Amino acid sequence: MTYVVTEACIRCKYTDCVDVCPVDCFREGANFLAIDPTECIDCTLCVAECPVEAIFAEDDVPEGQRHFIALNAELAQQWKPIVERKDPLPDADEWAKRTGKLDELTK
Repeated sequence: MTYVVTEACIRCKYTDCVDVCPVDCFREGANFLAIDPTECIDCTLCVAECPVEAIFAEDDVPEGQRHFIALNAELAQQWKPIVERKDPLPDADEWAKRTGKLDELTK
């Protein structure tokens, strides 16, 4: 089982999770983070660090968010690793509680 970043991360991109990842499995896009399922070791450390609760174990991804499992795998192949914490996007707090953000994802 791997962990999956879901919709809540879109246009926020808090990177607290990156700081605690022991295997550098996070990948960075312009306004979203993805987890590389081939690198993730299921340590669970990232889950508690996400301030918008965007990270779930694959088996626990909410029903309406299950497409993010494949999306994380796809984007992880395209994006570069992020290994250090960065500032969130400037308007992250405004986007943090919004839903229906999939159209905002920049691939």
